[in-house]
Order: sequence, then structure tokens, then C-alpha cells
Amino acid sequence: KTRVRTESCLASGGQNLFVMPGMIAFGRRWGIASDDLVFSGSFELFVRVLWWIWTLALYTLHKGKFDCSGGRVLHSYLVVLLVLLAFIILSLCAIVYVSAQGTITNPGPRRSIPVLVYVRAMLYVPELIWAILGAIWVSDDSRGCEPAEVGAVIAAVVASWILLLSTGVGVLFVFDPLGSRLPGPPSQEQLGVRDLESSEGSQLLSTARSVAVRVWESRLRLLCCCLPQDESHRAAFSSIAQLVSGFFSDTDLVPSDIAVGLALLHQEQDKKEQCRDPDEVLSHSPSSPIAEDLEAELEKAAHCMQFAIAAYGWPMYVYSNPLTGACKLSGDCCKTQSAEYDIVGGDNMGCHFSSILHSTGLQYRDFIYVSFHNQIYEIPFFVALDHKREAVLVAIRGTLSLRDLLTDLSADCENLPVEGVSGTCYAHKGMSQAAGYIYKKLLNDGILNQAFTIAPEYKLVITGHSLGGGTASLLAILLRSSFPTLQCYAFSPPGGLMSKALAEYSKDFVVSVVLGKDLVPRLSYPNMEDLKRRILKMVSNCNKPKYRILLQGCWYELFGGDPDDFPTEMDRREEELSQPLLGEETLLIRGSSSYQSLASEDSPVHCAHLPLYLPGRILHITEDGPSRRSCFSQVRYRAEWSSETAFRSVLISPRMIADHMPDAVLRSLHSMTQDRPFNLCPSSLSNSHLNVI
Repeated sequence: KTRVRTESCLASGGQNLFVMPGMIAFGRRWGIASDDLVFSGSFELFVRVLWWIWTLALYTLHKGKFDCSGGRVLHSYLVVLLVLLAFIILSLCAIVYVSAQGTITNPGPRRSIPVLVYVRAMLYVPELIWAILGAIWVSDDSRGCEPAEVGAVIAAVVASWILLLSTGVGVLFVFDPLGSRLPGPPSQEQLGVRDLESSEGSQLLSTARSVAVRVWESRLRLLCCCLPQDESHRAAFSSIAQLVSGFFSDTDLVPSDIAVGLALLHQEQDKKEQCRDPDEVLSHSPSSPIAEDLEAELEKAAHCMQFAIAAYGWPMYVYSNPLTGACKLSGDCCKTQSAEYDIVGGDNMGCHFSSILHSTGLQYRDFIYVSFHNQIYEIPFFVALDHKREAVLVAIRGTLSLRDLLTDLSADCENLPVEGVSGTCYAHKGMSQAAGYIYKKLLNDGILNQAFTIAPEYKLVITGHSLGGGTASLLAILLRSSFPTLQCYAFSPPGGLMSKALAEYSKDFVVSVVLGKDLVPRLSYPNMEDLKRRILKMVSNCNKPKYRILLQGCWYELFGGDPDDFPTEMDRREEELSQPLLGEETLLIRGSSSYQSLASEDSPVHCAHLPLYLPGRILHITEDGPSRRSCFSQVRYRAEWSSETAFRSVLISPRMIADHMPDAVLRSLHSMTQDRPFNLCPSSLSNSHLNVI
């Protein structure tokens, strides 16, 4: 992250309060705040108290009995250890107490935390020395002593080294490579944000951003050290680093602040949802023409989802069938080597193809082409003849590898010119590249020609989930002119996928299926900027200590209850949200794009990060009933046509990841098309705003 310290002098009673969420210690900023030491300090305090009691009991039981060769050294070791642990316990008590004071944007009561941290750090020196002396005593002077005494000292020495190593690992986690860039003292004038409009300030910000990009590139290379460091991977690392560093460059929040904002925002969204009038939701009779169309689409979607989930290969098959999946595949692996059609790359044992056969119910002869080749921008897919629906079906795999993740994160815009589409055409770079790769394979290698030679009367259907769904939508757009009757079913596609013009164009042949509060269809740069803005407002408006918010948030997520009652920025008029409050200015750098996310498409944020949308018509499936239910209760679903406006906000929920899983999507579709415990509720565009919290 780009760490430019933003200090605000808030006049209150003639005193200035410098707000700084990130803790400043040892001459640098750290990725931890002064109020983050409550939990870590309490845990260490608990361990140290138990250790001190155990050492005191050992010393009391053996007092006057240290008569072995090294008994005097052992006696001295235990005495000094008791004293040292007592000082450490006192310092931890002070750290925990002071860290629990104040609020996130009011660190004044915690101004002594750096001094307490220095004191605690100094105590590591004698502890390290004493751990070394204890190890020497165990190895040299413990002969003749009782085994219980020797074992106790060994346990104490091991505990010391474990705590010291744990502390070292913790320091590495909170170390911020960019935290050494500290500014000079603030001026006496009231500073809402640091002035970065001067040439010196602009140069500082430009340098900080370039350093941030290099740091994120280094992190990505370290994370992906197992991948070849070729030109395409380096370009992807650079693109992702610029995106990530740019997103975090205008805030001064630590991870725990973001967790607090998410916890508060989830409760606020639940409170708004509970206050919604149930009579506002319009229901339609399943016998209406629109409902019949929706029911037919659900049938087709349920059928295609089986192919989309099959494209994941054996990992998803075993995950979906934990008791029988491995047993079924174990007898079939290695038997598909003699299949009539070649399998390209990545399936030496044939387990992937065996799982596809089990999942789809097709025969060997039904497959035209199967590829498990996987590189950045090149994802696995297969082409098969679906005789049940009389279709040549192309199924594209979703994210299952690190290379797929890099394709997902390559979220820059890329031009995607399409003949006959009026308006600007651009799309997600990674998925556009992946669609182009499959497009060339299908046409240049004659795969589709081969398929339609076998079944000329069949129609073309393209499907995929997540990354596969987004790629399938773009591939359908590329193939539309050659195959006018093609259809595409994209399950849980990413929200930041294609421009408005392409999204409108794709509504004639693409259906996007979204389950519940799935995060991925709501992921786009404007949505994330909007989420960041709301988090900043939640954090700045909250007047409770961080540890209390986190504890209450964990309880709410696990056991439910009534949402916490706190002031919320959602109660204000939307036009008042275009500028940050004074408390939020302490967390921002001037010109934050977080406050441009609700502006028009002509605003600067859209020049740098163009707005992207979900493809085609959107079929939204939600659970019908209370948001929290018994684990054994029957789930009822509601299906409705929705619009992209329903996905312009990220919804915080424990199910935001679970609803994205392909088995959950397939289960909901099967429940709606086979068991029928659902409502068909085709909503018009006029009431689509009811889906937005």
C-alpha cells in the first residue's frame, strides 16, 4: 500500500488531536493500529500468567531441594524467570488496557502505546538471554538433578523459544515495506488531508505509488514463485500490482479497520433488509407467460450447470461427492487413455476426464475435444455433443489454479470490437484474452466444424461458472455473428466483465444465473470503491472501541440476534455522500476516488477504471424466507429476472462466498426444477431496486 501519513488537527476544546490509524513505532508506520493489541496482548497475557503460575509452583515444590550439581544455577534460573515473567505480565496488562481505550479515529487515549511497545520490546532481550542460559544449563549442568526439574526447565526453555519465534513471525506479518516513508510535522492550520497538489507533494505521491507497485509486484512474484517468470506472467504481475496498489493508495486503514467496517456494514444491511415492507415485493402467478419463460430457462440452466460443474474435473467431483467420489474415480482413472478423442494437457491419469463422464452421463464418443491445458489467459474447456438437448456444448472451467487466479485479477479494460454493436466495446482483459484463446482453438483448429459435421442440425450452447462464465459470455459475443442461434448460460459471472453496449447486445442470447448474495457478480472496480467509501463512513462514524465491535460482530455472525443500533451513513441523503466527513478525511488522501464512485460516467474514476457490467439477462435466485434458518429446515427459493442495478452494491453476508460455489448453484437449480419448493417471481425492471440494500 502507498503509505502517505494523513494527519488531521481536529479542534476540540482548544486541543489538537492527530488521527493516525496505523501505529508509528521505531521510526516507521506498521500494518497494525494501536487498538489492535487487545486480542494479541490478551492471548500472550493468558499464556504468560499460566507460565508464571506453573514456574512458581515448580519453585515452591522444589525449594530447598536443589541439591544436584547444577542446583544453584537452577534455583537462580527459576527466581530470575519469575521476576522476568512478572515484568512482562505487567507490561502486557498496561498494553491491553491502554489499547482498549478510545475509538478507531480517536487514538488520543492510546498515545502512550508506542512507549509501552518499546518497554515490551526491551524485555525480549533478557528473555532471549535467559532462554539461551536455560538451554546451556539443560545440556551441561543438569546431570544428577531430578527428571521432573530437568523436564520443567526444558519446557520453560521451549516455551520461551516458541514465544520468541511467534513474535518474530508476527512482526513479519505486520511489517509494512512502505511504512518508512514518514512525512514531516504538520502545519498549524487545520489539515483535512495532506496537501498533495504542490509540485513537491505530487512528486512525493508519484514516488510512493511507483514504490507501491514494485512492492506488490515483488509480493506476486514471491506468491507465484512456482510459475514460469516469462513475459506474459511479468505483464500480468505488473497489471495486477498497479490495480491493487491504486485501490489502496488513498486510505490509511489497517486490516482490522476494514474488518470492523465490514462487520458494521453487514449489520446495517441486515437492519435495512428487516425494515423492508414485504408487501412491496410483487409476486406473479407461475401460469403467466413470463413465468413460463422463466421456468423454461430454469430447466435449461439446470441442465447446463451440470456441464459447467463437470469442467472442473475430479477435484470438484470429489468435493461434491465426498463419500463416493474417490471410490468411483479410483477404478476409472488410467482407463480413458485409449479414448477415441485425444485429451490435451494436464490429465495424465485420466481422472479429470473420468469425472466429466460421471458428471455429464455422456459417452466417450460424445466428446469432440477435451483440453486441460492451463496457462495464464488459457483455461481448460471441452466440446461435446449433448444429444438430450440437441446441442454442441462448449463448457469452460472456472478458477481452479494459480494461473486462473492471475487471469481473474487481470481486471484492466481491453477493447473488444464487435461488428454491429453501437457504442464503446471493452471487456475484462484476462477473460477477454481467455475467450480469444478458445475462439481461435474452436475455429482455427476446426473443432466446431467437426462437431457440426457430425450433428449439423444441432445448435451451439456455451456455458461456464465464475471465470468460465465470464469467458463463456465473451466467447458467445465473438461467435454470435457466425452462429446466430447460439445460447450462453453463464453461472456466477464476475460483475466487472463488459461494457454497457456489450451487455445490452448480449441480452438476446446470454443468461446470467446468480445465487443469493454471491460476491463475484458484484465485483467491479466502482463497486469496490463504493464499498471502500461505505467502510470509511462506518469506521469514522463509530464511537465504540474496536475490540467490542469485533467481538459483537463475531457473535452476530455465529449466533445471529438483532443488528447493533448505531448511527449510519445510509440514513443520510445520497447527495450528502459525495464528500467525505471530517472524520473520514483523516483516513484519506486528497482526491480519493472513493468519493467519485457514485458520480457520473464522466468522472475521473471512470476515465481510469471504466464501468463494467454483468452479461445478458440476469436470473437471480434467492432463498425465500428468513435469512437465518435451521440447518435441517427445507430451503425454498425465489427466482426472478433482475437487472444490473441490483448488483451495484456489495452485500456483506456469511454466504457471500458459499453462494458462489458451483455445487450450491447446482443444488438450488435442482431444487427449483425437480423438487419444486420455490416461487417464480419475474420482476420488472421498475422494481429491481428492491434487491439493492
